[in-house]
Amino acid sequence: MSVFELLAKYFSYEFVWFALIVGTLIALCSSLFGVVLVLKRFSFIGDGLSHVAFGALAIATVIGVSDNMLIVLPVTVISAILLLMSGRNAKIKGDAAIAMLSAGALAIGYLVMSVFSSSSNVAGDVCSTLFGSFSIITLTRLEVILCVLLSVVVIALFVLLYNRIFAVTFDESFATASGVRASLYNLIIAVITAVIIVLAMNLVGSLLISALVIFPALSAMRLAKTFRGVVICAALISTVCAIVGILSAILASTPVGPTIVAIDILAFLVCFLIGKLK
Repeated sequence: MSVFELLAKYFSYEFVWFALIVGTLIALCSSLFGVVLVLKRFSFIGDGLSHVAFGALAIATVIGVSDNMLIVLPVTVISAILLLMSGRNAKIKGDAAIAMLSAGALAIGYLVMSVFSSSSNVAGDVCSTLFGSFSIITLTRLEVILCVLLSVVVIALFVLLYNRIFAVTFDESFATASGVRASLYNLIIAVITAVIIVLAMNLVGSLLISALVIFPALSAMRLAKTFRGVVICAALISTVCAIVGILSAILASTPVGPTIVAIDILAFLVCFLIGKLK
C-alpha cells in the first residue's frame, strides 16, 4: 500500500480530522502570540505556565473532576496574571518568578500524581501529560468544539487589537504616553497565552508547548523584516509544520507532540540557512 493510499485510508477516520483541526488551530494561535512573546523577551512564560497547567491537571485527575478544563484553565489564567504582576515587583523579577512557579508546579504535580493517583501506571500517565499523548484518538468531540471556539476568540482578539498589541510589543513606554493602556493589553496577552497553553496540552504535552510558541516565530524572523510579515510567515510555518507533523506521526506511529516539534526544528534550520543565504 502506497503512502497516499494509506493516508486516504486514515482520512476516513474521524479522529484524524479531529487531530488535524485541533493541531492546526493550536499552531496558528501559538504562532501569532509567539511572535509577541519572543519580541517582548517573555517567551519563557509559556514554559512556566505549561508546568502550572501540568500541576493543575494532576490535581484535577486525582480528585476525579470529569472535565479537567474546569480546573486547569482558571488556575493557568490566574498564574499568568500573577506572573505579570510579579514582573513589576522589584523584589521578584519576572524570570525568577517564572522559574519558581515552573519548578514548584512541576514538582507538586508529580508528587500529587505519585501519592494519590489510583492508576497502576503513574509513570506512563506523567509521561503522556508531559510529552503529549501517544495516541491522537484521545481527542473527543467536545474537546474539538471547545478548541475551535477558544481559537476563534484568540484569533479574533489578535486581529481586533493588532495595532495596540504592536504598540505594546515594540515600545511600551511610548504606547502608554500615547494613551494606550499598556498594562491592560499586557494582561490580555498573558491571559490568551494561558488559554493557548491549556489548549495545546493534549496535543504536544506540557513540556513541549514552548516549542510551538518559540520556533515558528524565530523561523519567521529569519525570512521577514516587518512585524506583519513575521506574524504572517510564523502562522504559515506553524500550521504547515503542525499538519506535516500530525500526518508523519500517523504514518510512522510516533508520538504526535514530539513529531510536530521535530518538524518545527527542521523548519527553523531551513529558514536559518535561507536567512544566511539572503
